[in-house]
Amino acid sequence: MKPALIFDMDGVVVDNTAYQARAFQLLFRDLGLTTNARQLLKRLNGMPATDILQTVFRHPVPAKQLKEYAAQRELLYRTLYWTKRREMPGLSAFLQAARAAGHPVGLGTGSGGPALRYILDHLGLRRYFDAVVGEDDVSQGKPHPDTFTAVARKLGVAPADCLVFEDAVLGEQAAYRAGMRCVAVTSTLPASAFQAPLLAIRDFTALTVPQLLAAGAAQPTAPRPRRQPAS
Repeated sequence: MKPALIFDMDGVVVDNTAYQARAFQLLFRDLGLTTNARQLLKRLNGMPATDILQTVFRHPVPAKQLKEYAAQRELLYRTLYWTKRREMPGLSAFLQAARAAGHPVGLGTGSGGPALRYILDHLGLRRYFDAVVGEDDVSQGKPHPDTFTAVARKLGVAPADCLVFEDAVLGEQAAYRAGMRCVAVTSTLPASAFQAPLLAIRDFTALTVPQLLAAGAAQPTAPRPRRQPAS
């Protein structure tokens, strides 16, 4: 079977990280927190919002309250990004080429169902993905491997035969923990921030399927992850 291609959503399918950060910053202002959202997301981008929020408080916060804060942040983000929703340049053409070449295509994200509909369905992209896994489908989000292993299982492909597209370091580590290789999408971080990607791309305008396969052949096995996942 040809390698499966698995895409993260935020920062990969769409270039929305700056809007995500702005929404977090507005929430922090409302809560009287001085945390720098951009710096926070450089470290924790890819994790579910409730997990990210849990790190900014010095005292324990009940899960119900974290969910309420996450919902408030989501509303702020959607309002900010409402008229800006665009697919990453070159994405549809690349997805069409990959599917035409016989590659299974999946999506694995820390976002939940409403956020998936907000992006995938609004942009008409869901039809390109043979399997979609979100926050509601796994018990542990990134940097744990569950999201990507669930996509591979739905696609019927061994993890070793999956190539992941990620814009976040924690997402890259999740791919390696799943036994997969990774392409770095540098919409959020520079290529130097990643451990050992097959390729580093800004978007999909210049990437071809043969180029991707050549990079995969040059790195036939997944690198070892740097450290254990956060609890």
